[in-house]
Amino acid sequence: MLLNRFPYNAGHLLVAPVDHEGDLTKLSTERAAALMHAVQWSAAVLQGELKPHGINIGANMGTASGAGVPDHLHIHLVPRWNGDTNFMPVLAEVKVISENLHTMWERLGNAFSRTSPPSP
Repeated sequence: MLLNRFPYNAGHLLVAPVDHEGDLTKLSTERAAALMHAVQWSAAVLQGELKPHGINIGANMGTASGAGVPDHLHIHLVPRWNGDTNFMPVLAEVKVISENLHTMWERLGNAFSRTSPPSP
């Protein structure tokens, strides 16, 4: 699990497979299951620590979809709160992030260390 360096929202995580692979369909069943278990664990940590009202979960596969690094797959988890979108991205092309990235790194790192991943 990684924090997104340019988050869409506070707590925006990235989960990548162990294998360096850019195509979800090419992951073995075991690796795909491990990736989804990591996504489940990450969602549980975000829910427990940040108490979002929802979480957007998705992946970009291939450069046409917006994936910035060829042959690299990762899944985004973006915590969402009711009313978290506003006029700033539209009018000023800026995002309002309510917590410093380094503070969030420590906060979520501590939360991950206090929990166990889900059982397969």
